Amino acid sequence: MNMARKKYLIVTAGGSGTRMGADLPKQFLDLDGRAILQRTIERFLEACDDLHILTVLPAEHIAWWRNYCQMKGFNCPQRIVKGGFTRFHSVKNALAYVPDGTVVAIHDGVRPLVSAALVRDLFDGMETERALIPVLPSVDTLKVLEKAPDGTLRSTDTLLDRSCIYGAQTPQLFRSEDIKAAYTLGYDTRFTDDASVARQYGIPLSYKAGERSNIKITTPEDLVLAEAILQISGNRSCS
Repeated sequence: MNMARKKYLIVTAGGSGTRMGADLPKQFLDLDGRAILQRTIERFLEACDDLHILTVLPAEHIAWWRNYCQMKGFNCPQRIVKGGFTRFHSVKNALAYVPDGTVVAIHDGVRPLVSAALVRDLFDGMETERALIPVLPSVDTLKVLEKAPDGTLRSTDTLLDRSCIYGAQTPQLFRSEDIKAAYTLGYDTRFTDDASVARQYGIPLSYKAGERSNIKITTPEDLVLAEAILQISGNRSCS
């Protein structure tokens, strides 16, 4: 791959975040003085100063985000893209603004603790790979269960080898022409991340060790954990 390929970032922040039980979607909640989404984008700006950023937002909160960026002086050049019905449709909307011949990273807007070092390593790895996915080995014993009509859980005969089970993280990186072609597929509920879309289309995937601290904030407990990680790392807001 030609290293002259420009770098694009799609930040997916189009969800409503109802599990947080807050008035605002989770991507806009405060994390030590800054919105989670701001902290997420800042990690990428720390890693790369030549990024083209597309921020996918719920249509009803685009004005809120623009106002927030103005008030906070967060003058990040970004194209705002209206989110779709699902994450799949949101990413597809954003890919329409990504030209061929580039590298595109797709990242959850509520993963604000990804390190700049991992971001740089992933972009560097795209010199030779067509797709690069950060993963972590499972530390839990996993059970395949079935739910009975009354809601109780029952055992099945399926056994999983934990040594073969990994959890996928973001950012997930692709050659733009590959992932754009993959997103011409029809929507499938099995498409739980961009790698699953790419794999279904036949794009070869490569993997890199992710980070335990690169958590996805989806519950109030996750927000508390993120605050603690920031405190321990010393990467807190000065405001």
